[in-house]
Amino acid sequence: MGNHRPVAYRRGMPRLAPGDTAPDFTLPSDADGEITLSSLRGGPVVLVFYPKAMTSGCTQQACGFRDSLAGFRDIGATVLMISPDPVKQLAKFREKEGLTFPLLSDESHEVLEAYGVWVQKSMYGRTYMGVERSTVVVGPDGVIQHADYKVKPAGDADRVLGLLG
Repeated sequence: MGNHRPVAYRRGMPRLAPGDTAPDFTLPSDADGEITLSSLRGGPVVLVFYPKAMTSGCTQQACGFRDSLAGFRDIGATVLMISPDPVKQLAKFREKEGLTFPLLSDESHEVLEAYGVWVQKSMYGRTYMGVERSTVVVGPDGVIQHADYKVKPAGDADRVLGLLG
């Protein structure tokens, strides 16, 4: 599968947990420009890692965050969704679904790997590397408050809002 790291690389990677310092990053956004995590200090940041734009589960999850965005803004939280999709694909996803928060592209998988969400997956007897749907809440000080792996798309936004509320 191209330039992907070998599967063994993922097996030894520990998961991030509350109390860990969130790995900083700068990624391109679908809204032109880049976003750096550390520039958002002072309020909570919700990082939503998802496999692929415009698929049913990812659309359901993104629309849930879109529909709950006022609640996140009321508590000063920033929502960022991150996938390995190219920026052009993310811009189409934003337009099609009326998304009102940044979608970030990690085509190199560096951030996905740093957060422990780039994992070996299997479907129909085929194994491959991909994103494990996960949600990480980074506190105002850059320390992880919540790290939830293998989340379900339905209700994720409401669940996270409840954790922050």
